[in-house]
Amino acid sequence: MGIRFVLMVNKQGQTRLAQYYEYLTLEERRALEGEIVRKCLARNEHKCSFVEHRNYKIVYRRYASLFFLVGVDDGENELAILEFIHLLVETMDRHFGNVVHFMLEEMVVNGCIVETSKANILTPVQLLDKTS
Repeated sequence: MGIRFVLMVNKQGQTRLAQYYEYLTLEERRALEGEIVRKCLARNEHKCSFVEHRNYKIVYRRYASLFFLVGVDDGENELAILEFIHLLVETMDRHFGNVVHFMLEEMVVNGCIVETSKANILTPVQLLDKTS
C-alpha cells in the first residue's frame, strides 16, 4: 500500500495535521499518534530519522518547530519518503508562506494594526485563490 498516514506535529507534541490512508477509529488514531510522537520527539538530532513502531516504519523530519511524520509499510524506501517530506514542506511553504505574508499585510500597515475582522482579512486571500 505504501503511505499509511502523514502527521504534522509541533515540538510540544500537539498534532496540527493528520491524514490517514487506512481506516483507524479516532481512539486508535489518538493512541497511535501519542505513542509515535513521544517516541520521535524524544530522539535527538544525531539519531536516524527512521523508527519502527508496531507494524509501521516511521520516517520523520523536523523543520523549525514542526515535525513531519510519515507512517509507511515496511518495504517502503525511507530515502524516497524523506524526499517526499521535503517536497511537501517546500510546497506548503511556497503556497502558505505567501498567504501568511499577504494576510499580515492586510492586518498591519506601518506597524499599526488596521484590520481585525477575519472575514475582511480572508476575503482577498479567497479571491486570490479563485484566480489561481
